[in-house]
Amino acid sequence: MARMHNKRKRVFVKPVVKTPKHVDHVTGDKIPKSFVFSRGKLPGPLRQLQMDLRKLMLPFTALKLKENRRNNLKDFLNVAGPMGVTNFLILSKTDTAPYLRVARTPQGPTLTFKIEEYALAADISQSQLRPRCPPDLFKNPPLIVLSGFGTGDQHLKLTTVMFQNIFPAIDVNTVKLSSCQRIVLLNYNKDTKLIDFRHYSIRLQPVGVSRRIRKFVQNHQVPDLRNLQDVSDFVTKAGYGSESEADDEAATVTLASDLGRVNQAASKSAVKLQEIGPRMTLHLVKIEEGLCSGGVIFNEYGNPSEKKREDPKEVSPQESQEEGDSEDEMDDNDDDDLDE
Repeated sequence: MARMHNKRKRVFVKPVVKTPKHVDHVTGDKIPKSFVFSRGKLPGPLRQLQMDLRKLMLPFTALKLKENRRNNLKDFLNVAGPMGVTNFLILSKTDTAPYLRVARTPQGPTLTFKIEEYALAADISQSQLRPRCPPDLFKNPPLIVLSGFGTGDQHLKLTTVMFQNIFPAIDVNTVKLSSCQRIVLLNYNKDTKLIDFRHYSIRLQPVGVSRRIRKFVQNHQVPDLRNLQDVSDFVTKAGYGSESEADDEAATVTLASDLGRVNQAASKSAVKLQEIGPRMTLHLVKIEEGLCSGGVIFNEYGNPSEKKREDPKEVSPQESQEEGDSEDEMDDNDDDDLDE
């Protein structure tokens, strides 16, 4: 009787390489994440500005980050490492003005901006006749556009790199148009040395299509034809906002793929920007090498040591606050106050 031999076939299983949680699966770079918090006591409007900035930085930020007045900068830094946080946005208030510090973790640099003016997102919404805020508007990070920073100055080049690294980079070959719903615009005025910080929502409207048809296709609802003699009147009748609002060539784009029911591929659509806030006017006053410390790379007011001797009240409130960040200590039991 013949003996049967069972030969086991060797099956090669290709190992599954999982992309790290904090790494972009397209570019392979580390996804920028941020903490937005305050140092010192803030008045009510600045507290709301802090919440607006957290919402702006979604989805890669801690929207419900808990703060304790005894938390120092080291506590935030210890939590930032395991969570993959790469940037800090720190609000503070002195006797003269509010300040915004943008820092790269864990070793800097740190840019300090004086907030000359600001408007909250609620103020922007109340000033508009038809405020727009779709529910999925903050599911994807905003695009970043910088204008006027190409003057050749080193401190402006560093500012450009810092703001570009706050938001995730996009790959034009793989990016989905549906994910591009917000834009952050920073415009530098070389005459006033001020930076206009604006936050807009992006929407597209097909060129040459009346508003009646557009709303009918988008909402997919039966229109009210009671006051019309014929269905053709619904298409041709002019009315408030019935025609396409912008046919300017400079404001139109040709879509590479379908975007919703109205905006079809290979068709022209008008790009509309609607401000959603917050709005700020920033003045760059200082750049430090480290995380809120270290050598001063740039100072708008000249040599810091000379400025201290001439007018100590102008510089000391902010620097004394920075020194307090490093000198404050907190018990280990308070680390639980930093939760996402």
